[in-house]
Amino acid sequence: MAMLKRPQEEESDNNATKKLKTRLTYPCILGKDKVTGKFIFPAITKDDVMNARLFLKDNDLKTFLEYFLPVEVNSIYIYFMIKLLGFDVKDKELFMALNSNITSNKERSSAELSSIHAKAEDEDELTDPLEKKHAVKLIKDLQKAINKVLSTRLRLPNFNTIDHFTATLRNAKKILVLTGAGVSTSLGIPDFRSSEGFYSKIRHLGLEDPQDVFNLDIFLQDPSVFYNIAHMVLPPENMYSPLHSFIKMLQDKGKLLRNYTQNIDNLESYAGIDPDKLVQCHGSFATASCVTCHWQIPGEKIFENIRNLELPLCPYCYQKRKQYFPMSNGNNTVQTNINFNSPILKSYGVLKPDMTFFGEALPSRFHKTIRKDILECDLLICIGTSLKVAPVSEIVNMVPSHVPQILINRDMVTHAEFDLNLLGFCDDVASLVAKKCHWDIPHKKWQDLKKIDYNCTEIDKGTYKIKKQPRKKQQ
Repeated sequence: MAMLKRPQEEESDNNATKKLKTRLTYPCILGKDKVTGKFIFPAITKDDVMNARLFLKDNDLKTFLEYFLPVEVNSIYIYFMIKLLGFDVKDKELFMALNSNITSNKERSSAELSSIHAKAEDEDELTDPLEKKHAVKLIKDLQKAINKVLSTRLRLPNFNTIDHFTATLRNAKKILVLTGAGVSTSLGIPDFRSSEGFYSKIRHLGLEDPQDVFNLDIFLQDPSVFYNIAHMVLPPENMYSPLHSFIKMLQDKGKLLRNYTQNIDNLESYAGIDPDKLVQCHGSFATASCVTCHWQIPGEKIFENIRNLELPLCPYCYQKRKQYFPMSNGNNTVQTNINFNSPILKSYGVLKPDMTFFGEALPSRFHKTIRKDILECDLLICIGTSLKVAPVSEIVNMVPSHVPQILINRDMVTHAEFDLNLLGFCDDVASLVAKKCHWDIPHKKWQDLKKIDYNCTEIDKGTYKIKKQPRKKQQ
């Protein structure tokens, strides 16, 4: 871009090794088009963004601003800094006001830009073209951008290919695997947030927010809201995907530190992942407990109730429940019309799967293990997750910055900075990686999967699209 690069000089330290020292001079001066009167924005590349973010992280805020900005600035420079950090404004009115005062300058040569910059300095044309309210918004947006950069890790500069991943995978000893709904979709289990996911399928129920089916307060008031749809998320028994087996393979090789799963289907246990190596961040269908007396049973015991749209009831609270809700006559069929005037919650004596609803704290095991695991792990692999739900989504920012981070997912996760993004079906990516490592996935489909070839297309630096190669037609 048309910004003078910060020079570096070498300085010897006490150990006679060389260090790079930055001299903070040369701010960027924006030129101005004499014909239109618009400020000329240079092209900002991804490398420019990465360099600016690194500089911000390596220096204090005062040094950062002094280096990139001249002494006198107007609001256009503030917008330039927002763009330089890789962000943009979201306010439509502000965006239109900026566009009417800015023109891009992608085609001018460096010599032309230097000339324009010099003239801009001489002419001292720094009258602010924006209203005060717009300037205030820009300052707030810049502060948000700075905070976001400071709280988010940056990509490793020399880790952006599948070969980098496989080499690290072979040597890693303590791999942290974070999984979401995408690892189970090949088994017919819908994810939650995609256009064809679970939340899209239940919008017809008329809930203000589809996530309300997993709201604890709503469950306690009326468990039928959940049990009317629970059969749609009921996991298959004794099934697991090749991706689950890929994680089991890492465990068998002594490489798996822990698998943190956001899924409630409990398929990891069917795949053979040891309980000590598994943290079910949002609980699961593995067990169910009475919301009244907390009596607990294996989750499979209530699967038949769920399939039949029946409320699973606690035998120890059953008689009391009949007293509180005599209109039900002991029938546990899901219904919403039983004694609305009762002061007792309709969830009295109802068994609830031990999954974490919105409004519930995560299992204590999550908090006990994550503090230690983030400091010990030497590789983080996030698979089949959009990382939308905290605090699990914050794990990527908790891991030390030197630890490589890989995303395996159908879509990009734009609010995180993964070193490598492998986009495609999770089973396909796992098969490709296993083949490159010359490993066998312990799954019944592996003999067929290992025969498949994959196209691996680089769509951006560190981002690849993985697809099965079409099979050749036999003559």
